[in-house]
Amino acid sequence: MALACRVLIVDDELLVRQGIKHLLNWEQEGFQIIGEASNGKEALELIEREEPHIVITDIVMPVMGGEELTRAIKSRFPQIEVIILSSFGEFDYVRSTFQSGVADYILKPKLEAFQLLDIVKRTARKIPSLKLEEGEVEGGQTIPWILDKLMSGYEIELDENRINQSFPHDIFQLIGTDLKQAGSKGSERGEELQWMERILSALDEYLPDAVHAKLPAEPDMLVLLVNMNHTDKDGLTSVGRRLAEYSRAHYPARVWTISEPFLHVKELGSNYKEQFIRINLYQFFLPLSQHLIIYDELPSITNELQPFNMNQFTELMNRRQFDTAFGELLEHVNRLAANYQTDVFEFKSFVGNVIFNITILLSRLDSDMKKLEESKYSYFKQIGEAGHASSAIALLHSFIAEANDVIEKRSVTGSNSNMTQLLLFIREHYADPLSLTELAKHFHFNPSYLSSYFTSHNKEGFSEYLNKIRVEKAAELLEDVTASISEISSLVGYSDHSYFTKVFKKVTGLSPSHYRKQYAAKKRD
Repeated sequence: MALACRVLIVDDELLVRQGIKHLLNWEQEGFQIIGEASNGKEALELIEREEPHIVITDIVMPVMGGEELTRAIKSRFPQIEVIILSSFGEFDYVRSTFQSGVADYILKPKLEAFQLLDIVKRTARKIPSLKLEEGEVEGGQTIPWILDKLMSGYEIELDENRINQSFPHDIFQLIGTDLKQAGSKGSERGEELQWMERILSALDEYLPDAVHAKLPAEPDMLVLLVNMNHTDKDGLTSVGRRLAEYSRAHYPARVWTISEPFLHVKELGSNYKEQFIRINLYQFFLPLSQHLIIYDELPSITNELQPFNMNQFTELMNRRQFDTAFGELLEHVNRLAANYQTDVFEFKSFVGNVIFNITILLSRLDSDMKKLEESKYSYFKQIGEAGHASSAIALLHSFIAEANDVIEKRSVTGSNSNMTQLLLFIREHYADPLSLTELAKHFHFNPSYLSSYFTSHNKEGFSEYLNKIRVEKAAELLEDVTASISEISSLVGYSDHSYFTKVFKKVTGLSPSHYRKQYAAKKRD
């Protein structure tokens, strides 16, 4: 049997990649598109895994361009042929790639199906071990071509006779797994083939009459389309349980997903994107012991999530009620994680943002933040890479433990209760006609001593600190257009409107009116 010529497409523009991918009926011509990459670095990673015969690459790309990629390919994979995509003004680049062993080049503005086919066929003939596999259906729609178009979102006129012949049963379902999500090395061909053998074996046992096809899904996704009779759908569940059982014993992080059934192959694209992918993402929140997700066996969700009260959290932190603040935060995060329909990106963003906010709030309280400031970036990275909600929550616990160490250390080294009470009093009475004399009288200090005491135990002096608190509160009020600037000046403790404007601009760099306009513009955007 002839071997299909394996082709990798590399271009930083998605539309160009999709255009090349759908310009030809590749399978009918004896070629197979085995992947796409948006730059040379991604391409090299795919080349190691997918072992293409031909790489079609753009010349100008971010991270690693076509010229550098060509040199790397010819150095590490000399058997692979390279075809360059270029524009009219890139002749010097193209000439340099020919010196590295490029097989041919294609001008993007002149790219047409017949030209592309002629070039890839001529290039494939240079590969001694390769004999092109010609498609079985001349001028018609092959099943791989149809599935690829539908998965890419194209609306095509289907050959219903061919569809009915190829898929004779009444329902379709998807079954698959995300190889990368499970922490493996990705969809290496050896690993993927092993799982394909195991899936096919289970299908033969439980659904011997079903029709199935491997789908051209995203990198690292292994997904099969299964066509069967409605009365046999429990068989697919048995297939899933068999795969989950094996995963539990040998690959603890592997999770399998079975989508909702649908009635026609033309629904494939929407079912994959809107059902299968969405259900598959639930594994981030579902128990680690769950190795199979089935659309109609998901637990019901009863609790309606309330947004986190960041203002209350901030106030608790400012009052140094850290245990209460951290306790409420962790309760909210646990509630988010208990709802498997929570958006994974939003969940990770919330955890990362709250870590960022904690570092800012603690720095305002005059804590020694050097170690925590340095470690927060590591937390951001690890949270972004977390494969399960429990890992992200464990990282938040770890960060809070570090934050508590900073708080305790600061407490021991001199941030005494007197200073804490002074700062808290100012935050609570900033709108009053507060003066150093009034503050000294309230706390039974000598005014002169209080001035030096305040400066030695705080980063700012009394007046500077009071102005900072007042400006912070004024900024919050300016975001509400109902109050005038003059009213806001009075509300935050300034009897002189012009003095308020001067202080506000000194602290923020903007006048109150400019600040309000800038905020309104951002809100519109």
